Amino acid sequence: MKKFNSGETAPKTGTYNIVDKSGKKVTTANVKKGDTLPPTQSKNYHFEIDD
Repeated sequence: MKKFNSGETAPKTGTYNIVDKSGKKVTTANVKKGDTLPPTQSKNYHFEIDD
């Protein structure tokens, strides 16, 4: 899994998991390649997508 933060550019189109600081999936976001990853509910959350 690759990790990304809000505001970064999505490297590929897909469903990104939004994960909390303990590693639990909170929800998902569908993002297209080249789009900016949206804000999350907490600054401690990040995005993950399979390689």
